[in-house]
Amino acid sequence: MPCLLRRVALVVAAVLLPAMAQAQDWPTKPINLYMGFPAGSGVDVVARMLQPSIEKSLGQRLVIDYKPGAGGNVASELVARAAPDGYTFLLGTAATHGVNAALYKRLSFDVEADFTPISTLNDVSNVLTINPKVIDATSVQDFIAKVKAAPGKYNYASTGNGTGTHLAFAEFVHKAGLEMVHVPYKGGPEAIQGVLTGDVCCIFNQVQTAIPHWKAGKVRLLGVTTKKRVPAIADVPTIDEAGMPGFESYTWFGIFAPKGLPQPIAEKMNAALKTALADPEIQKKMVELGNTPRYETLGQFKATVHADRQKWAEVVKSVGATID
Repeated sequence: MPCLLRRVALVVAAVLLPAMAQAQDWPTKPINLYMGFPAGSGVDVVARMLQPSIEKSLGQRLVIDYKPGAGGNVASELVARAAPDGYTFLLGTAATHGVNAALYKRLSFDVEADFTPISTLNDVSNVLTINPKVIDATSVQDFIAKVKAAPGKYNYASTGNGTGTHLAFAEFVHKAGLEMVHVPYKGGPEAIQGVLTGDVCCIFNQVQTAIPHWKAGKVRLLGVTTKKRVPAIADVPTIDEAGMPGFESYTWFGIFAPKGLPQPIAEKMNAALKTALADPEIQKKMVELGNTPRYETLGQFKATVHADRQKWAEVVKSVGATID
């Protein structure tokens, strides 16, 4: 028996030691972080905010590469098919890893099985953002009344089919009994521009990207989609308290790697994210932009992805949304 135990121990060591050595050396070159949304989007803002801290912790450059398209699926597929060597990561969202599994019927990857979840980064509230020159509403209830008075007249924007901004507004329209036309854009910058130019009346925009236009007096903010008010725009009520009880819709951002990433590397990247999210200055910046910092362990984030996949599947079904 002792000989057998020694043999087992040797086999285990033979498997674990190379991975441990690899993690100890990692990273030895720049790390690629892909995202399925364009530069200037809310996801990009958060990535740029965390980038210096992550680079300091790991001692290597973090190269952000934009691969927008198909609601984030272009970047997700690229990372799902990449080698699990610690040099390819994805900045995903509740949309890319919760919504898309229900919305797209023929994905070439599985949002759970083909990825290694590393950690969440933050929770993001959307806010009902309108161009008052297109629809001069002063509250959520006033907005609903004006849209109901003109069925089919008003168009709403989203950052793309199947994104959180799309489904949040689709759920809002469904619950309020409205008739509106959905106009999907390629990303956040294009979508908010559509609101500013008056091509569409409104959007459920991420708070962080709505604030600059709100401060400039170009848009009006009527209600946030979380159950609690957002400190950065504390005077804006929640949609729940503004006349639609029970309404809640928010998203999260998080870092993923391809499946099979060695555990020691996953833990090292997770630790770098934990350090960044614990930085008081980063926390302050996130809150000022309307975000809530949110760190999770490897196991906690895996559970979050699983739960959100189920939650968003119910939302997709309830609003009848589909892509293919």
